[in-house]
Amino acid sequence: MNGVSWVETAADGEARTGWLNTPNGRVRTPAFMPVGTRAAVKTVDSDDLTAVGAGIILANTYHLMLRPGARIVEEMGGLHDFMGWQGPILTDSGGFQVFSLEPRIEERGATFRSIHDGSIVSLTPEGAVRIQEQLGADIAMALDICVGLPADRNHVNEAMQRTLRWGERCLATHTRPDQALFGIVQGGIDPDLRMESAARTAETGFPGFGIGGLSVGESPTERDLALEAAVSGLPSDKPRYVMGLGDTEGMLGAVARGADLFDCVIPTRLARHGKVLTRTGDFDIRKARFEADGAPLDPECPCLACSRYSRAYLRHLVRMNEITGFRLLTIHNLRYTLDLVSGAAEAIEGGRFDSYLASVLSQRAGGSP
Repeated sequence: MNGVSWVETAADGEARTGWLNTPNGRVRTPAFMPVGTRAAVKTVDSDDLTAVGAGIILANTYHLMLRPGARIVEEMGGLHDFMGWQGPILTDSGGFQVFSLEPRIEERGATFRSIHDGSIVSLTPEGAVRIQEQLGADIAMALDICVGLPADRNHVNEAMQRTLRWGERCLATHTRPDQALFGIVQGGIDPDLRMESAARTAETGFPGFGIGGLSVGESPTERDLALEAAVSGLPSDKPRYVMGLGDTEGMLGAVARGADLFDCVIPTRLARHGKVLTRTGDFDIRKARFEADGAPLDPECPCLACSRYSRAYLRHLVRMNEITGFRLLTIHNLRYTLDLVSGAAEAIEGGRFDSYLASVLSQRAGGSP
């Protein structure tokens, strides 16, 4: 199946679990992908990612096409060799990053200015595919148009229709048999547009699907309704990837609705601001109450930060802007997030996802760090 195959192993209501088989390893889903924007997950290396249990990571096509350039990465053996990560890699298409730059969108593609030197850069559906083939990821994404919310329905529909046309052009361009190209479902928060986009994207023949255009200004309720509509139009025998979603409640809600893959900067970005994710609630390690706290971040977490260092020490590192502190908090937040989704997979396989979901939400709502 074009480089990646999907095996569904169990189901419990709407929730499901399965396996992604890729040329660079097998990943059990639901799965969370740490974000390696510039071929690096900020503050940690490949050994750290292996230690926290990452099975697949994401790299950013837009940033890598600008620096160091896809040709350099290709000459260095592709992303796996370039960044020293031999597990599976998914590359986004650059659509979301281009959206944030207020580009000029035409049928041919998008035109925008480089964040580095202000030069004019063009990205077409065909170009996005060729760049990702040079990068050598296991999974590449079709180029889409992301619309910020709230937005006029006509504008959302126009972007969705163009995304469908671009998806067909991407699929026609794609040539690497060892790389899967996923289509992307758009449609904002309109259930009808979401269902139409999902059904038509599925008809195109992609081996997997991203659900894009969420976490861009909508409420959790609006997100969930859009997600339900999108999933209802996608085949159950192919993976479904909710792009840019990474909070605890959001991911578990999406798993319950049939989602398989997630990515988000939340665990790493929050770590660089001193925010700690835990089973009993999130907290800011910079607070004065942790100044002389000898307890670990989470006594039940087996990560390096929790098994060796106190809250007092980690607070000191973060307040002094020591990179070690940000690395240790990143390791912990990634371990928490990866354990969360692997716990969901185990619960689905055991037929107890509903109780797992209720337990996680109850602990976080009533707990205290």
